[in-house]
Amino acid sequence: MSNKEILLFDTKSRKLQPLVSSNGKNLRIYSCGPTVYRDAHVGNMRTFLLGDLITRLAKFLNYSVEFIQNITDVGHMSEDFVEDKILAQAKAESKDPFEIARTYEKRFHTDLKTLNISPADSYPKASECIDLMHDLIAQLIKSNNAYVGSDDCVYFDAQSFAGYGAISGNRLDSLKPGHRFEYTEDGAKRFHADWALWKAAAGRSEMIWDSPWGKGFPGWHIECSAMSLHYLDKFVDLHLGGIDLRFPHHENERAQSNAAINQEAVALWVHGEHLLFEGRKMAKSTGNVVLVSDLTVRHIDPLSLRLCFLENRYRSQMDLSWDSLKAAHLLLQRWRQRVQSWKGDQQVDQAAVQRFTDEIMADLRQDLDTPRALQKLRGIEKSEIISAASKYEIFIAADKVFGLDLARQPYKSELPVELADLLEKRVQARASGNFAESDRLRDLLAENKVVVRDSKEGQSWDWLI
Repeated sequence: MSNKEILLFDTKSRKLQPLVSSNGKNLRIYSCGPTVYRDAHVGNMRTFLLGDLITRLAKFLNYSVEFIQNITDVGHMSEDFVEDKILAQAKAESKDPFEIARTYEKRFHTDLKTLNISPADSYPKASECIDLMHDLIAQLIKSNNAYVGSDDCVYFDAQSFAGYGAISGNRLDSLKPGHRFEYTEDGAKRFHADWALWKAAAGRSEMIWDSPWGKGFPGWHIECSAMSLHYLDKFVDLHLGGIDLRFPHHENERAQSNAAINQEAVALWVHGEHLLFEGRKMAKSTGNVVLVSDLTVRHIDPLSLRLCFLENRYRSQMDLSWDSLKAAHLLLQRWRQRVQSWKGDQQVDQAAVQRFTDEIMADLRQDLDTPRALQKLRGIEKSEIISAASKYEIFIAADKVFGLDLARQPYKSELPVELADLLEKRVQARASGNFAESDRLRDLLAENKVVVRDSKEGQSWDWLI
Protein backbone atom coordinates (compact mmCIF):
# COMPACT_ATOMS: atom_id res chain seq x y z
CA MET A 1 0.00 0.00 0.00
CA SER A 2 1.41 3.38 -1.00
CA ASN A 3 1.59 6.18 1.56
CA LYS A 4 -1.47 7.77 -0.06
CA GLU A 5 -3.74 4.78 -0.77
CA ILE A 6 -6.85 4.42 1.40
CA LEU A 7 -8.33 0.93 1.76
CA LEU A 8 -11.97 0.54 2.86
CA PHE A 9 -14.21 -2.47 3.35
CA ASP A 10 -16.61 -2.62 0.41
CA THR A 11 -19.92 -4.19 1.41
CA LYS A 12 -20.62 -5.35 -2.14
CA SER A 13 -17.36 -7.24 -2.75
CA ARG A 14 -16.96 -8.07 0.97
CA LYS A 15 -13.27 -7.19 0.95
CA LEU A 16 -10.92 -4.25 1.29
CA GLN A 17 -10.81 -2.08 -1.81
CA PRO A 18 -8.81 1.06 -2.61
CA LEU A 19 -10.63 4.38 -2.70
CA VAL A 20 -9.88 5.72 -6.18
CA SER A 21 -10.82 8.87 -8.07
CA SER A 22 -12.60 7.59 -11.18
CA ASN A 23 -12.26 10.87 -13.06
CA GLY A 24 -8.66 11.55 -12.05
CA LYS A 25 -9.67 14.89 -10.54
CA ASN A 26 -11.42 14.31 -7.25
CA LEU A 27 -13.00 11.73 -5.00
CA ARG A 28 -16.77 11.82 -5.47
CA ILE A 29 -18.44 10.84 -2.20
CA TYR A 30 -22.15 10.58 -1.40
CA SER A 31 -23.65 9.97 2.02
CA CYS A 32 -27.26 9.36 2.97
CA GLY A 33 -28.31 12.20 5.23
CA PRO A 34 -31.00 12.63 7.88
CA THR A 35 -34.76 12.52 7.60
CA VAL A 36 -35.58 15.81 9.28
CA TYR A 37 -38.62 15.05 11.42
CA ARG A 38 -36.79 14.76 14.75
CA ASP A 39 -33.37 15.38 16.30
CA ALA A 40 -30.64 13.02 15.16
CA HIS A 41 -29.51 10.80 18.05
CA VAL A 42 -25.91 9.83 18.75
CA GLY A 43 -26.30 6.58 16.79
CA ASN A 44 -27.08 8.63 13.68
CA MET A 45 -24.10 10.85 14.40
CA ARG A 46 -21.77 7.85 14.37
CA THR A 47 -22.62 7.31 10.69
CA PHE A 48 -22.19 10.99 9.89
CA LEU A 49 -18.78 10.98 11.59
CA LEU A 50 -17.72 8.20 9.22
CA GLY A 51 -18.04 10.54 6.25
CA ASP A 52 -16.14 13.27 8.07
CA LEU A 53 -13.31 10.93 9.03
CA ILE A 54 -12.85 9.68 5.45
CA THR A 55 -12.96 13.15 3.91
CA ARG A 56 -10.55 14.55 6.52
CA LEU A 57 -8.12 11.69 5.85
CA ALA A 58 -8.39 12.10 2.08
CA LYS A 59 -7.75 15.83 2.29
CA PHE A 60 -4.79 15.26 4.66
CA LEU A 61 -3.34 13.01 1.95
CA ASN A 62 -3.91 15.82 -0.61
CA TYR A 63 -6.89 14.35 -2.43
CA SER A 64 -9.46 16.73 -3.81
CA VAL A 65 -12.89 15.72 -2.48
CA GLU A 66 -16.45 16.47 -3.50
CA PHE A 67 -18.80 15.38 -0.74
CA ILE A 68 -22.60 15.42 -1.12
CA GLN A 69 -25.10 14.59 1.63
CA ASN A 70 -28.84 14.69 1.03
CA ILE A 71 -31.54 16.06 3.30
CA THR A 72 -34.72 13.98 3.24
CA ASP A 73 -37.49 16.50 3.79
CA VAL A 74 -40.32 14.83 1.90
CA GLY A 75 -42.66 12.56 3.74
CA HIS A 76 -42.12 9.09 2.40
CA MET A 77 -39.83 7.32 4.85
CA SER A 78 -42.51 5.58 6.87
CA GLU A 79 -43.40 1.96 6.29
CA ASP A 80 -46.97 2.94 7.11
CA PHE A 81 -48.56 5.12 4.42
CA VAL A 82 -51.02 6.64 6.91
CA GLU A 83 -48.49 7.56 9.61
CA ASP A 84 -45.93 9.45 7.52
CA LYS A 85 -43.13 10.56 9.84
CA ILE A 86 -42.85 14.23 8.88
CA LEU A 87 -46.61 14.70 8.63
CA ALA A 88 -47.13 12.91 11.94
CA GLN A 89 -44.59 15.18 13.65
CA ALA A 90 -46.19 18.25 12.05
CA LYS A 91 -49.53 17.17 13.46
CA ALA A 92 -48.02 16.52 16.89
CA GLU A 93 -46.44 19.99 17.00
CA SER A 94 -49.34 21.74 15.17
CA LYS A 95 -46.97 23.12 12.55
CA ASP A 96 -46.57 23.09 8.78
CA PRO A 97 -44.60 19.99 7.70
CA PHE A 98 -41.95 22.07 5.92
CA GLU A 99 -41.54 24.18 9.05
CA ILE A 100 -40.87 20.93 10.90
CA ALA A 101 -38.32 19.92 8.25
CA ARG A 102 -36.46 23.24 8.37
CA THR A 103 -36.41 23.26 12.18
CA TYR A 104 -34.84 19.82 12.48
CA GLU A 105 -32.54 20.40 9.53
CA LYS A 106 -31.12 23.45 11.32
CA ARG A 107 -30.66 21.43 14.50
CA PHE A 108 -28.90 18.70 12.50
CA HIS A 109 -26.33 21.23 11.26
CA THR A 110 -25.90 22.54 14.81
CA ASP A 111 -25.13 19.01 16.02
CA LEU A 112 -22.61 18.52 13.21
CA LYS A 113 -20.82 21.71 14.21
CA THR A 114 -20.86 20.72 17.88
CA LEU A 115 -19.15 17.42 17.01
CA ASN A 116 -16.64 19.18 14.73
CA ILE A 117 -17.99 17.33 11.68
CA SER A 118 -16.93 19.29 8.61
CA PRO A 119 -19.83 20.39 6.40
CA ALA A 120 -20.43 18.64 3.07
CA ASP A 121 -19.89 20.58 -0.14
CA SER A 122 -23.64 20.51 -0.72
CA TYR A 123 -26.80 19.42 1.12
CA PRO A 124 -29.45 19.04 -1.61
CA LYS A 125 -32.99 18.80 -0.26
CA ALA A 126 -35.33 16.16 -1.65
CA SER A 127 -38.12 18.75 -1.87
CA GLU A 128 -35.97 20.82 -4.22
CA CYS A 129 -35.04 17.87 -6.45
CA ILE A 130 -38.49 16.60 -7.44
CA ASP A 131 -37.85 17.41 -11.11
CA LEU A 132 -34.62 15.36 -11.02
CA MET A 133 -36.63 12.41 -9.69
CA HIS A 134 -39.29 12.86 -12.38
CA ASP A 135 -36.62 12.81 -15.10
CA LEU A 136 -35.01 9.66 -13.70
CA ILE A 137 -38.35 7.87 -13.32
CA ALA A 138 -39.30 8.75 -16.91
CA GLN A 139 -35.96 7.39 -18.06
CA LEU A 140 -36.52 4.12 -16.19
CA ILE A 141 -39.99 3.75 -17.71
CA LYS A 142 -38.54 4.32 -21.18
CA SER A 143 -35.87 1.64 -20.62
CA ASN A 144 -38.57 -0.83 -19.42
CA ASN A 145 -37.15 -0.88 -15.90
CA ALA A 146 -40.28 0.75 -14.49
CA TYR A 147 -44.03 0.80 -15.13
CA VAL A 148 -47.23 2.53 -14.04
CA GLY A 149 -49.32 0.29 -11.81
CA SER A 150 -53.09 0.02 -11.78
CA ASP A 151 -53.14 2.36 -8.75
CA ASP A 152 -51.36 5.13 -10.74
CA CYS A 153 -48.16 4.62 -8.77
CA VAL A 154 -44.91 4.06 -10.68
CA TYR A 155 -42.96 0.92 -9.75
CA PHE A 156 -39.45 -0.31 -10.44
CA ASP A 157 -39.51 -3.71 -12.13
CA ALA A 158 -37.18 -5.63 -9.81
CA GLN A 159 -36.95 -8.59 -12.20
CA SER A 160 -35.60 -6.32 -14.94
CA PHE A 161 -32.35 -5.86 -12.99
CA ALA A 162 -30.28 -9.03 -13.06
CA GLY A 163 -27.74 -7.99 -10.42
CA TYR A 164 -30.19 -7.46 -7.58
CA GLY A 165 -28.90 -8.61 -4.16
CA ALA A 166 -25.17 -7.99 -4.65
CA ILE A 167 -24.93 -5.64 -1.65
CA SER A 168 -27.14 -7.42 0.87
CA GLY A 169 -27.12 -11.01 -0.37
CA ASN A 170 -30.93 -10.97 -0.64
CA ARG A 171 -32.29 -12.59 -3.79
CA LEU A 172 -35.59 -11.73 -5.40
CA ASP A 173 -36.85 -15.31 -5.39
CA SER A 174 -36.37 -15.51 -1.61
CA LEU A 175 -38.06 -12.20 -0.71
CA LYS A 176 -41.48 -12.82 0.74
CA PRO A 177 -44.58 -10.87 -0.28
CA GLY A 178 -45.46 -8.06 2.10
CA HIS A 179 -41.85 -7.50 3.21
CA ARG A 180 -41.99 -4.98 6.04
CA PHE A 181 -39.82 -2.43 4.24
CA GLU A 182 -42.24 -1.90 1.35
CA TYR A 183 -45.93 -1.25 0.92
CA THR A 184 -48.01 -4.23 -0.16
CA GLU A 185 -50.05 -2.44 -2.89
CA ASP A 186 -52.38 -5.37 -3.36
CA GLY A 187 -52.77 -6.18 -7.02
CA ALA A 188 -51.11 -3.02 -8.33
CA LYS A 189 -47.62 -4.48 -8.78
CA ARG A 190 -46.49 -7.07 -11.29
CA PHE A 191 -44.16 -8.71 -8.78
CA HIS A 192 -44.31 -8.59 -5.00
CA ALA A 193 -40.72 -7.31 -4.63
CA ASP A 194 -41.20 -4.33 -6.97
CA TRP A 195 -41.00 -0.98 -5.16
CA ALA A 196 -42.57 2.43 -5.62
CA LEU A 197 -40.68 5.18 -7.44
CA TRP A 198 -43.65 7.56 -7.32
CA LYS A 199 -46.65 7.24 -5.03
CA ALA A 200 -50.05 8.54 -6.08
CA ALA A 201 -51.41 11.10 -3.62
CA ALA A 202 -54.67 9.21 -3.10
CA GLY A 203 -56.23 10.90 -0.05
CA ARG A 204 -53.11 12.79 0.93
CA SER A 205 -53.27 16.60 0.70
CA GLU A 206 -49.89 17.74 2.09
CA MET A 207 -46.34 17.28 0.77
CA ILE A 208 -47.51 16.26 -2.70
CA TRP A 209 -46.36 17.43 -6.13
CA ASP A 210 -47.62 17.39 -9.69
CA SER A 211 -46.00 14.81 -11.94
CA PRO A 212 -46.49 13.20 -15.37
CA TRP A 213 -48.33 10.43 -13.51
CA GLY A 214 -50.56 12.65 -11.42
CA LYS A 215 -50.24 14.27 -8.01
CA GLY A 216 -48.14 12.35 -5.55
CA PHE A 217 -44.77 12.10 -3.82
CA PRO A 218 -41.51 10.20 -4.39
CA GLY A 219 -40.77 6.72 -3.13
CA TRP A 220 -38.11 6.11 -0.51
CA HIS A 221 -35.15 5.18 -2.72
CA ILE A 222 -35.44 7.36 -5.82
CA GLU A 223 -34.14 10.57 -4.25
CA CYS A 224 -30.65 9.20 -3.56
CA SER A 225 -30.33 7.82 -7.09
CA ALA A 226 -31.45 11.12 -8.60
CA MET A 227 -29.25 13.30 -6.39
CA SER A 228 -26.07 11.21 -6.52
CA LEU A 229 -26.19 10.82 -10.31
CA HIS A 230 -26.92 14.51 -10.82
CA TYR A 231 -24.56 16.14 -8.33
CA LEU A 232 -21.64 13.76 -8.86
CA ASP A 233 -21.81 13.58 -12.66
CA LYS A 234 -23.22 10.06 -12.97
CA PHE A 235 -20.66 8.19 -10.85
CA VAL A 236 -19.94 7.79 -7.12
CA ASP A 237 -16.50 6.71 -5.97
CA LEU A 238 -17.73 6.08 -2.42
CA HIS A 239 -21.29 5.73 -1.11
CA LEU A 240 -21.74 5.88 2.68
CA GLY A 241 -24.54 5.02 5.07
CA GLY A 242 -25.51 3.12 8.18
CA ILE A 243 -25.70 -0.67 8.03
CA ASP A 244 -29.50 -0.48 8.38
CA LEU A 245 -29.64 1.11 4.91
CA ARG A 246 -27.87 -1.78 3.21
CA PHE A 247 -31.25 -3.39 2.52
CA PRO A 248 -33.56 -2.42 1.04
CA HIS A 249 -32.50 1.20 0.53
CA HIS A 250 -29.04 0.77 -0.98
CA GLU A 251 -29.96 -2.42 -2.78
CA ASN A 252 -32.86 -0.67 -4.49
CA GLU A 253 -30.89 2.51 -5.08
CA ARG A 254 -28.17 0.50 -6.82
CA ALA A 255 -30.72 -1.16 -9.10
CA GLN A 256 -32.25 2.20 -10.07
CA SER A 257 -28.93 3.98 -10.66
CA ASN A 258 -27.31 1.13 -12.56
CA ALA A 259 -30.38 0.69 -14.76
CA ALA A 260 -30.35 4.42 -15.52
CA ILE A 261 -26.72 4.57 -16.73
CA ASN A 262 -26.42 0.91 -17.81
CA GLN A 263 -23.31 0.29 -15.68
CA GLU A 264 -22.22 0.29 -12.04
CA ALA A 265 -22.92 3.73 -10.60
CA VAL A 266 -20.99 3.26 -7.33
CA ALA A 267 -17.46 1.94 -6.89
CA LEU A 268 -17.46 1.36 -3.12
CA TRP A 269 -20.35 0.83 -0.69
CA VAL A 270 -19.20 1.47 2.89
CA HIS A 271 -21.48 1.02 5.92
CA GLY A 272 -21.12 1.99 9.57
CA GLU A 273 -22.33 -0.51 12.15
CA HIS A 274 -25.05 -0.15 14.77
CA LEU A 275 -24.62 1.71 18.03
CA LEU A 276 -26.04 0.39 21.29
CA PHE A 277 -26.35 2.48 24.43
CA GLU A 278 -25.64 0.67 27.67
CA GLY A 279 -26.41 -2.65 26.03
CA ARG A 280 -29.65 -1.74 24.28
CA LYS A 281 -30.65 -0.35 20.92
CA MET A 282 -31.68 3.28 21.24
CA ALA A 283 -35.45 3.68 20.98
CA LYS A 284 -38.17 5.93 22.35
CA SER A 285 -39.95 2.90 23.74
CA THR A 286 -37.00 2.02 25.98
CA GLY A 287 -36.33 5.64 26.96
CA ASN A 288 -32.64 5.54 26.13
CA VAL A 289 -32.42 7.87 23.13
CA VAL A 290 -29.38 10.10 23.66
CA LEU A 291 -28.96 13.39 21.82
CA VAL A 292 -25.84 15.50 21.38
CA SER A 293 -27.45 18.18 23.56
CA ASP A 294 -27.69 15.67 26.43
CA LEU A 295 -23.89 15.70 26.73
CA THR A 296 -23.67 19.41 27.49
CA VAL A 297 -26.46 19.08 30.06
CA ARG A 298 -24.19 16.63 31.90
CA HIS A 299 -21.17 18.96 31.42
CA ILE A 300 -19.44 16.45 29.16
CA ASP A 301 -17.40 17.85 26.28
CA PRO A 302 -19.41 16.89 23.15
CA LEU A 303 -16.15 15.89 21.46
CA SER A 304 -15.94 13.11 24.03
CA LEU A 305 -18.59 11.41 21.89
CA ARG A 306 -16.35 11.81 18.85
CA LEU A 307 -13.44 10.30 20.79
CA CYS A 308 -15.60 7.35 21.89
CA PHE A 309 -16.52 6.67 18.28
CA LEU A 310 -12.85 6.82 17.25
CA GLU A 311 -11.95 4.30 19.94
CA ASN A 312 -14.12 1.74 18.12
CA ARG A 313 -13.80 0.40 14.57
CA TYR A 314 -16.53 1.91 12.36
CA ARG A 315 -17.76 -1.47 11.10
CA SER A 316 -17.95 -3.09 14.52
CA GLN A 317 -21.05 -2.85 16.66
CA MET A 318 -20.38 -0.44 19.51
CA ASP A 319 -21.84 -0.19 23.01
CA LEU A 320 -21.69 3.39 24.28
CA SER A 321 -22.26 4.32 27.92
CA TRP A 322 -22.16 7.36 30.18
CA ASP A 323 -19.08 5.88 31.85
CA SER A 324 -17.23 5.63 28.54
CA LEU A 325 -18.22 9.21 27.70
CA LYS A 326 -16.93 10.44 31.07
CA ALA A 327 -13.65 8.56 30.57
CA ALA A 328 -13.27 10.10 27.10
CA HIS A 329 -13.98 13.55 28.57
CA LEU A 330 -11.17 13.13 31.11
CA LEU A 331 -8.77 11.88 28.44
CA LEU A 332 -9.52 14.89 26.25
CA GLN A 333 -8.95 17.21 29.22
CA ARG A 334 -5.59 15.59 29.90
CA TRP A 335 -4.47 15.65 26.29
CA ARG A 336 -5.36 19.32 25.90
CA GLN A 337 -3.43 20.16 29.06
CA ARG A 338 -0.44 18.21 27.77
CA VAL A 339 -0.59 19.85 24.33
CA GLN A 340 -0.61 23.28 26.02
CA SER A 341 2.41 22.33 28.14
CA TRP A 342 4.33 20.94 25.13
CA LYS A 343 3.77 24.05 23.05
CA GLY A 344 6.65 26.12 24.48
CA ASP A 345 9.41 23.58 23.87
CA GLN A 346 11.52 24.44 20.80
CA GLN A 347 13.33 21.12 20.28
CA VAL A 348 11.44 19.68 17.31
CA ASP A 349 12.74 16.50 15.69
CA GLN A 350 11.14 16.85 12.25
CA ALA A 351 12.18 13.35 11.17
CA ALA A 352 10.48 11.83 14.23
CA VAL A 353 7.37 13.95 13.69
CA GLN A 354 7.11 12.76 10.09
CA ARG A 355 7.75 9.12 11.00
CA PHE A 356 5.15 8.94 13.77
CA THR A 357 2.60 10.94 11.77
CA ASP A 358 3.06 8.57 8.82
CA GLU A 359 2.54 5.58 11.13
CA ILE A 360 -0.71 7.01 12.48
CA MET A 361 -1.94 7.78 8.97
CA ALA A 362 -0.99 4.26 7.86
CA ASP A 363 -3.37 2.87 10.49
CA LEU A 364 -6.12 5.16 9.26
CA ARG A 365 -5.47 4.29 5.62
CA GLN A 366 -5.94 0.61 6.54
CA ASP A 367 -9.75 0.66 6.74
CA LEU A 368 -9.83 3.46 9.30
CA ASP A 369 -8.17 1.60 12.16
CA THR A 370 -8.81 4.44 14.58
CA PRO A 371 -8.30 2.36 17.78
CA ARG A 372 -4.78 1.42 16.67
CA ALA A 373 -4.00 5.01 15.66
CA LEU A 374 -5.20 6.34 19.03
CA GLN A 375 -3.08 3.74 20.81
CA LYS A 376 -0.05 5.17 19.02
CA LEU A 377 -0.94 8.63 20.33
CA ARG A 378 -1.10 7.24 23.87
CA GLY A 379 2.36 5.74 23.43
CA ILE A 380 3.75 9.02 22.11
CA GLU A 381 2.23 10.90 25.05
CA LYS A 382 4.06 8.65 27.53
CA SER A 383 7.36 8.44 25.62
CA GLU A 384 10.45 9.72 27.44
CA ILE A 385 12.59 9.93 24.30
CA ILE A 386 10.35 12.15 22.15
CA SER A 387 10.75 15.86 22.87
CA ALA A 388 7.78 17.87 24.08
CA ALA A 389 7.80 20.04 20.94
CA SER A 390 7.83 16.94 18.73
CA LYS A 391 4.87 15.50 20.66
CA TYR A 392 3.04 18.78 20.10
CA GLU A 393 3.62 18.63 16.34
CA ILE A 394 2.55 14.96 16.12
CA PHE A 395 -0.66 15.53 18.09
CA ILE A 396 -1.55 18.60 16.05
CA ALA A 397 -0.93 16.77 12.76
CA ALA A 398 -2.99 13.74 13.81
CA ASP A 399 -5.79 15.99 15.02
CA LYS A 400 -6.34 17.27 11.49
CA VAL A 401 -8.01 13.91 10.90
CA PHE A 402 -9.24 13.08 14.41
CA GLY A 403 -10.93 16.48 14.77
CA LEU A 404 -10.73 16.56 18.58
CA ASP A 405 -9.56 20.19 18.89
CA LEU A 406 -6.53 19.13 20.91
CA ALA A 407 -4.88 22.57 20.62
CA ARG A 408 -7.64 24.38 22.49
CA GLN A 409 -7.90 24.93 26.23
CA PRO A 410 -9.52 22.15 28.30
CA TYR A 411 -13.32 22.17 28.02
CA LYS A 412 -15.42 23.73 30.75
CA SER A 413 -19.12 24.37 30.23
CA GLU A 414 -20.50 27.69 31.43
CA LEU A 415 -21.27 28.14 35.10
CA PRO A 416 -24.80 29.42 35.91
CA VAL A 417 -24.93 32.90 37.43
CA GLU A 418 -26.15 31.68 40.81
CA LEU A 419 -23.25 29.22 41.15
CA ALA A 420 -20.72 31.81 39.98
CA ASP A 421 -22.08 34.06 42.74
CA LEU A 422 -21.46 31.33 45.31
CA LEU A 423 -17.87 31.00 44.10
CA GLU A 424 -17.32 34.74 44.46
CA LYS A 425 -18.82 34.74 47.96
CA ARG A 426 -16.46 31.90 48.89
CA VAL A 427 -13.46 33.93 47.71
CA GLN A 428 -14.60 36.78 49.94
CA ALA A 429 -15.19 34.44 52.89
CA ARG A 430 -11.65 33.05 52.66
CA ALA A 431 -10.17 36.51 52.25
CA SER A 432 -11.88 37.64 55.48
CA GLY A 433 -10.81 34.49 57.36
CA ASN A 434 -14.35 33.11 57.65
CA PHE A 435 -13.38 29.51 56.90
CA ALA A 436 -16.59 28.05 58.31
CA GLU A 437 -18.57 30.03 55.72
CA SER A 438 -16.01 29.06 53.07
CA ASP A 439 -16.54 25.37 53.88
CA ARG A 440 -20.30 25.79 53.86
CA LEU A 441 -20.19 27.36 50.40
CA ARG A 442 -17.85 24.65 49.17
CA ASP A 443 -20.29 21.96 50.31
CA LEU A 444 -23.19 23.84 48.72
CA LEU A 445 -21.31 24.01 45.41
CA ALA A 446 -20.50 20.29 45.68
CA GLU A 447 -24.23 19.57 45.99
CA ASN A 448 -24.55 21.29 42.60
CA LYS A 449 -21.73 19.13 41.15
CA VAL A 450 -19.12 21.89 41.26
CA VAL A 451 -15.75 20.81 42.68
CA VAL A 452 -13.69 23.62 44.23
CA ARG A 453 -9.91 23.42 44.68
CA ASP A 454 -7.67 25.80 46.60
CA SER A 455 -4.02 26.43 45.79
CA LYS A 456 -1.43 29.17 46.24
CA GLU A 457 -2.67 30.62 42.94
CA GLY A 458 -6.16 30.90 44.38
CA GLN A 459 -9.52 29.16 43.94
CA SER A 460 -10.36 27.02 40.90
CA TRP A 461 -13.39 24.92 40.03
CA ASP A 462 -14.58 22.15 37.73
CA TRP A 463 -17.72 20.16 37.13
CA LEU A 464 -18.11 16.77 38.78
CA ILE A 465 -19.17 14.53 35.88
